[in-house]
Amino acid sequence: MIIDAHSHVHDPVEAHVGLLDEAGVDRAVLFATRAHPERAADLTSLRHEMAVLDEAIGGRANGVDGYRAAWRELDAALAAHPERFIGFASVPLDLEAGQIAEVVEREVVGRGMRGIGELTPPPGRAGAIEPVLRAAADQGGLPVVVHGFAPTTVDDLRTLATLAGRYPAVPLVISQLGGLNWMQAVELVRDTPTMYLELSTATVVFAVRLAITEIPDRTLFGSDAPYGDPVLARATVERVTVPGEVRERVLGGNLSELLGLG
Repeated sequence: MIIDAHSHVHDPVEAHVGLLDEAGVDRAVLFATRAHPERAADLTSLRHEMAVLDEAIGGRANGVDGYRAAWRELDAALAAHPERFIGFASVPLDLEAGQIAEVVEREVVGRGMRGIGELTPPPGRAGAIEPVLRAAADQGGLPVVVHGFAPTTVDDLRTLATLAGRYPAVPLVISQLGGLNWMQAVELVRDTPTMYLELSTATVVFAVRLAITEIPDRTLFGSDAPYGDPVLARATVERVTVPGEVRERVLGGNLSELLGLG
């Protein structure tokens, strides 16, 4: 089974399904989103959507109210294509620890989601996800996905590795290969047994090759669609691997094991 480990709700959702079909991808992990760059018809409208994204990944839009519409979109996409999408729900970080635990129980477990993410703590404040990790551990070790590209910093990646060691029951996934800090991300994930590295948004192709070489059992094919393309992301993994077990693990086997898909 080929599984895209990182994608966001598209408008319309059928366009996303078409991309998966074209790429030969069986299923995709689906995150909610407040930005929709795929809606943009010109530079002005794209700037608007990217400003929304900047607010989100900068950790400046973490209140519950900002999540409600995105949660509704995610629910609709999952209901329309349950055979294609694997739902993950993000969690507001501007809440008290007890409130975060309640949101995880209600909005993640209660809605049948398979994990938590994509979390976007403010740059320099990756420690803000610790209450989420604690709640994920209390719920049986739900996997947690954290934004890895800018504005995430090297120090943030180090903090995430420290937290992963503190909550070993929780698989912690760093997205987008750690962005420009990909070498440090590869080292940290390699040396932290409960961490995984998702491979989308690679700035250079040999970053994908080296990540897979160093961590073949904990690297995950992902596209970050609509920002990336499943066809190109799959082609990149296949370009730097040979047919066989490692390629199959990266393209879906590792994530299938992580999520218990069988």
